[in-house]
Amino acid sequence: MKVYNVRGVEVVLLQGDITDVEADAIVNAANQYLEHGGGVARAIVRKGGEAIQLESREWVRRYGPVPVGGVAVTTAGRLKAKYVIHAVGPIYGDPEGDVKLASAVKNSLAKAEELNLESIALPAISTGIFGYPLDRAAYIMANVIKNYEYKKLKRVLVVLYTDDAYNVFVEVFNKVLL
Repeated sequence: MKVYNVRGVEVVLLQGDITDVEADAIVNAANQYLEHGGGVARAIVRKGGEAIQLESREWVRRYGPVPVGGVAVTTAGRLKAKYVIHAVGPIYGDPEGDVKLASAVKNSLAKAEELNLESIALPAISTGIFGYPLDRAAYIMANVIKNYEYKKLKRVLVVLYTDDAYNVFVEVFNKVLL
């Protein structure tokens, strides 16, 4: 675990399973249709319960697909969190990908603030099946976290599943946040 202080907010990098983290909200790296078939999304539904998937489908039915860079919110079922913020990151290779990934991270933080939350846990959005290189995603996430205007959030956790992801994020966050 690595801890940084950014504008009075505790930023924590840790390796582990995001579904086990204690935070008011956890962020799901989602697709536009909020179908949680693999990766972080599947793990969240498996542990939190099928109600999360059902709520997600209802959200899409009501409001349509979530735009890339946008977010949607559901309850967190049996998870420790109160909410799941579903952030839609870009597929690597999108010419506007970096901007859209930054938007997904910023919109996740903004949604947590809107919900009056004090803590949020983020995965490495877009680095799984969407193919974003870990170092590039880490730089984008670190810069958004560094420059965000915090109001209510007190703790931002970035939860990396693998040793490799954790090590890359520590290297990048040390450069950007120290």
